[in-house]
Amino acid sequence: MSEPTAASNGRTRLAYILGVPLADDVERQWPQMGEVVRTSKLVGEVEGNFPELTLAVGRRLHLSGDVIVVEWTCNYGDGRLYRNVSIAELQDGKAIRVTDYWGEPTTTPEWRRPLTDRLDMAANGIWPDAQRLRHH
Repeated sequence: MSEPTAASNGRTRLAYILGVPLADDVERQWPQMGEVVRTSKLVGEVEGNFPELTLAVGRRLHLSGDVIVVEWTCNYGDGRLYRNVSIAELQDGKAIRVTDYWGEPTTTPEWRRPLTDRLDMAANGIWPDAQRLRHH
């Protein structure tokens, strides 16, 4: 499998990772930064700021026909490997919502703030706050 660039065959890296096209109004969430980027156009703009990024898909699982889970690895060009998981919800064969998980929480870079909105991080929601964490 060859590794595409952000614009490979008119697709974003995310479409390559998922193995399906993105809906024009796709929503991509990054809980570790508390942000969301909306539309395939803006997903492509964000991806275009990482020209040195290389990646490989480790495993792609199709669940119940409308959910895809992908484990993948990337390097931003500094030699450090990031292990990632992306979960996509599909509608009519296209990704409409994608949540990416990698690394520890970080802040949104200043250059990206005009391209994204804040992601709702309710304390009792999908990503509980520190007070809700317990030993199991």
